Amino acid sequence: MATNGNEKKWNSIPVRFFDEEGELESDLTEGADAADAAVPDVEESDEGTPGQREAKPADISSGPMLAELVATRAELKRVESELADVQDRFTRRQADFENYRKRMERDRGESYSRATADVINKFLPVIDNLRRALDAERSMEASESAEFRHFLHGVGLINKQLEEVLDSLGVEVVPAHGARFDPHLHEAVVTEPNSEYEPDTVIQEMVRGYRLGDKLLRPAMVKVSTEPSDEEK
Repeated sequence: MATNGNEKKWNSIPVRFFDEEGELESDLTEGADAADAAVPDVEESDEGTPGQREAKPADISSGPMLAELVATRAELKRVESELADVQDRFTRRQADFENYRKRMERDRGESYSRATADVINKFLPVIDNLRRALDAERSMEASESAEFRHFLHGVGLINKQLEEVLDSLGVEVVPAHGARFDPHLHEAVVTEPNSEYEPDTVIQEMVRGYRLGDKLLRPAMVKVSTEPSDEEK
């Protein structure tokens, strides 16, 4: 406990004890001064005991800590901005690559279809001649020899194999006989008044037509019915 000025002054007064013969027995002045010097002056706190005052949190509203906090937040915003920019560029690159892949697949498919169509168009005249030969010879098959009929059967097998090859490539025959005349699929070579069919009906296929998917390789050449006149009825 801190001492006031009077107590300091009292301790400094010489205090000595003498025996009966007048000899100095003890001197308390020096001991009191030493004890007083050994005890440091401690100011009492208004709250709690000395040395036990509760530590207050550091104030970050100003000073170096505030500057460091502001700098950290600015760096965080910069990193977030860079991350958002990288993500945006990645998304754009991914979309560009996907568009490029689709475009390449489409171009490859178109190139394949174009090359296939070119090859098939070169085979169509061969197939036409085979069909004409078969149609002509079947009418005389009964009067021909067994050897010729066997030969004709072989030609029919070749024609069938060619048709199977076309089918495996995705080639389809254009519907003709009995179908409604379609200028996108048919080419009218001959028209004929006919009361048995509705007008604009394909009544005969003269040359077979083919298509590959949505692409028309060759229109079917057909004979189309028309409305008969009153005299023809």
